[in-house]
Amino acid sequence: MSGGPYGVEDTVASFGPGLALLLLVLTPVFWSLPVALVMAELAAAMPDEGGYVTWTRRAFGPYWAFQVGWWSWLDSFVDVAVYPALFVEYVKFWWPGMTSTERWLLAFAFIVLLTGLNLAGVRPTGRAAVVLALAALLPIAALTIAGVAAARGAPWTPFALEGRTLGAGLGVGLAVVMWNYSGWDTPATVLGETRAPERTFRAALFLALPVIGLAYVLPVGAALAGGTVEWSLWTTGALPDIARSVGGDWLGHAVALGAVVSSAGLFMSLVLTNSRLPYILARERALPAWLALVNPRFGTPWAAIIVSAACYAAFAVFSFKELIVLNIWLYSITLLIELAAFVRLRATEPAMNRPWRVPGGPAGAAVVVVCPALFALGAMVTAGWGNTVAGVAAALTGPLAYRLLGGRATLAREGRA
Repeated sequence: MSGGPYGVEDTVASFGPGLALLLLVLTPVFWSLPVALVMAELAAAMPDEGGYVTWTRRAFGPYWAFQVGWWSWLDSFVDVAVYPALFVEYVKFWWPGMTSTERWLLAFAFIVLLTGLNLAGVRPTGRAAVVLALAALLPIAALTIAGVAAARGAPWTPFALEGRTLGAGLGVGLAVVMWNYSGWDTPATVLGETRAPERTFRAALFLALPVIGLAYVLPVGAALAGGTVEWSLWTTGALPDIARSVGGDWLGHAVALGAVVSSAGLFMSLVLTNSRLPYILARERALPAWLALVNPRFGTPWAAIIVSAACYAAFAVFSFKELIVLNIWLYSITLLIELAAFVRLRATEPAMNRPWRVPGGPAGAAVVVVCPALFALGAMVTAGWGNTVAGVAAALTGPLAYRLLGGRATLAREGRA
């Protein structure tokens, strides 16, 4: 769900230092925590492979389950392609003269290498992700310490942009901060491959949330307090230069290396979780059966992994800023349905065995749905016409694909029944 504050730089330039820090503090409370609570309850009640696709099927039937799975898979083309894009942005720290062709070739090599590791199975992928996460966060800890030592003033000054309306940077800024705090439903797709998923998933969510919040707020605040790089110049890929200005060349190189490692770990993890979407839909006969093929040695859905990776390579030609707003638009529409599934199951199946529940009764359930829903709707409204048109066009492929594939599978199942 996170590999440190790499990619969060645009938030500062979009909102101003004070407002950016405030959003980095409030977003996990009103966006991340409610979603994590919802997913924790559903995972405890239905710890099955497919996660939110399975839960949506239970709540609304095969049509909406297909839409959620299809839209999430389409979204992953944009979402997972963000990480090769971020990877090459940070490699520019050492290779500033990189051409567009060299950029794509480097991203393609990155995708091939990490897809190969995914084909080897869940355990090596998971172990590698843990190691890479630690390697990505160590330079951030060093940046935080160096920034505090070099502090010149309050990091929240100025609080907001001057001479510029908030709406001017709201689309990108809101998308970036939401993207950095999203993904709490994503690991649910591999619940069936997890030991004691009804407990492990919940423990992972609640451990990760405060760590991720601190990993954003502390280094950004420390770097702003140092004041060595004008906050209006913060942009994607700038964190190594900011670190170099705060702590010297060694820290700049360390943070650049941490960013590269972070991008690798996140890409590898998201290929793992998102490749299960076409696998689950194919297993349900809603997509071609060959997408459900499993490697007999490693137990991995190799066809779904390779097809997904090929799509990520195609989208890696776009920049981080071009991908991120559309990513959040598509993610928001699927999340709204997942939240609706939570409400539906609470209302229609109150007796369902729920080993863990969102606290607070009906009021607590309402809060954890309304807060992230408002964030999601806000991101969709501020996405801009281009991203909105692209998002609507992508969403409309869901009903069409279901009619051609999913509906046929439903008829086949009904015929067998």
